[in-house]
Amino acid sequence: MRPAPRRALLVACALVLIAFNLRPALSSLGPVLAEVVRDTGMSEASASWLTTGPVVCLGLFGLAGSALARRWGAERTIFRVLFILALGIGLRCVPNSVAQFAAALIAGAGMGIIGTLLPGLVKRDFPEHTASMTGIYTAALCGGGAIAAGTTAPLGHVFGGWSWALAFWALPVLVAAMVWLPQVRCASVGRAPDPWEVHGVWRDPLAWQVTLFMGLQSSLAFIVFSWLAPILRDRGSDPTVAGMVASCAIMAQLVTALTAPVIAGRCRHQGGVALAMLSLTLAGLLGCLYAPLGSVWLWAMLLGFGQGGTFSVALTLIVLRARDMHVAAHLSGMVQSVGLTLAAAGPLAVGLMHERTGDWTAMGFLFVAVTLAAAVFGVLAGRPVYVRAISRPMPGHPVFGSKHTQADCS
Repeated sequence: MRPAPRRALLVACALVLIAFNLRPALSSLGPVLAEVVRDTGMSEASASWLTTGPVVCLGLFGLAGSALARRWGAERTIFRVLFILALGIGLRCVPNSVAQFAAALIAGAGMGIIGTLLPGLVKRDFPEHTASMTGIYTAALCGGGAIAAGTTAPLGHVFGGWSWALAFWALPVLVAAMVWLPQVRCASVGRAPDPWEVHGVWRDPLAWQVTLFMGLQSSLAFIVFSWLAPILRDRGSDPTVAGMVASCAIMAQLVTALTAPVIAGRCRHQGGVALAMLSLTLAGLLGCLYAPLGSVWLWAMLLGFGQGGTFSVALTLIVLRARDMHVAAHLSGMVQSVGLTLAAAGPLAVGLMHERTGDWTAMGFLFVAVTLAAAVFGVLAGRPVYVRAISRPMPGHPVFGSKHTQADCS
């Protein structure tokens, strides 16, 4: 049920704006984490949980995305959850530890629910351009994370403190909700909640391989969001410079976020693309950790190229390994819920290892181990086969005809 041609651009722009808002809650914290710890009196272990909490919620609440979409429809679900996300981010204006943990958990829940629904919408509304649309909204996701990482510390100077700088990122979420509103009205007129059910996704080995690839590569991405700026600060960088380097690493993701899905979509086996992107990621991580500080901008660029490609390939695999949009939606829920819950172990492990050792030297062993594991599952998930799952109409629900489509809503 794709949108009418005259509405396709509006739908695409709305999806891109939503994707833009799915990472600032994560990437904005790292550049000011030292100030948050100082002003709230947190320990380093508590700071580790503060960076890990949203990622855990990304995974746990991702499981709710498909259920809520069946009840309300994907469009209404996204619209309502955008306000939950804005609430979570806005709560960061309260400069105490309880409010910061609550904000992190609420924002993570919102991002998790919305993130699981986007691949299914792309599969439904852009069936002939899934790879390119995946790249576009992945680029928007990376762009939002990069801009937040690079501007939060300067915003702290403008607003007179880190709390309002962090809360600022609730505003673009509200803008995204307003831009998405026409899709909600259209769905209210033309589309009932999804009457399809899917069986077999959770029992399929390929689905688990895609899930583990997503989780392992995402753990490296969330380490960058949470800890790259603190690592660089401890190595001697100015806080603003450290934030800008982290922003550079995330902004560089735009290049491969746009190109890697297109290349992967044209390949019969996507494992080679995954391996190439993981190699760039590992080189960039090790360079940021060990290379002379003067060269860190180069390593940040390589890191960004690698991570933009690995994440966009992981999202592309969700679409390519599913036979239809219903399977894609359920596979997305599994991949992003289980995978992102697994990914939370990455930033937590880095924080706990740093508290135990007092420096960052041992992190290289962790980066190598995670990258090698991700490479194994990336090759397996890249095979040109489908997830063995069955989608069918739920008993008692008619399958809607062509008159109940978004194309009728003008």
